[in-house]
Amino acid sequence: MIPSDHFVRFYNEVFKFLDERDGLQPYYEEISRHQELHCLEQFRSKGLQGVYEYYRKIRVEENCVLDITMEKDRMVSSMEVCPSLSKVLDCDAEPCVKYCEHCAGWSMPLYTKCGIYYVQNMVDPLIPRCASVRTEDREVALRAKREFLDSGVPPEMIHTNLDRWEEVEKNKEKRRKR
Repeated sequence: MIPSDHFVRFYNEVFKFLDERDGLQPYYEEISRHQELHCLEQFRSKGLQGVYEYYRKIRVEENCVLDITMEKDRMVSSMEVCPSLSKVLDCDAEPCVKYCEHCAGWSMPLYTKCGIYYVQNMVDPLIPRCASVRTEDREVALRAKREFLDSGVPPEMIHTNLDRWEEVEKNKEKRRKR
């Protein structure tokens, strides 16, 4: 087994390599397809509650400082200290400027397939902190995006599947009919 300190450094170098060859997005999409084996059914059958349960486990497994709150119409998470990016920053290698995009990269296609909107504020690619909102309500997602932007976050730090709203809505309807 490879130690996590070595794994994240390897991941960082793979991201740089793929980014130089315009292969990062296809890589994220492949990771997303593999993640479907672990959580697609849970997200489809339980919706936001399933996402909440998944991230409660991840918080423990990855030993991260992650606040997760379930509200009436959304799940709000705030990663105060990302262990993965923290380890990359502690290495002697230059961090990939797109390192943090891997979370949105693998999870956004999954949320879209489950009828869930996702809005992530990456804050800064060199600060191991982010915030996100997951919801089944398009208006709530639009409001979250506006609030992140109004706080002064550069638009390129916001990742969302709002541009795929028709697909999200269609998949949400399918999920509800199950």
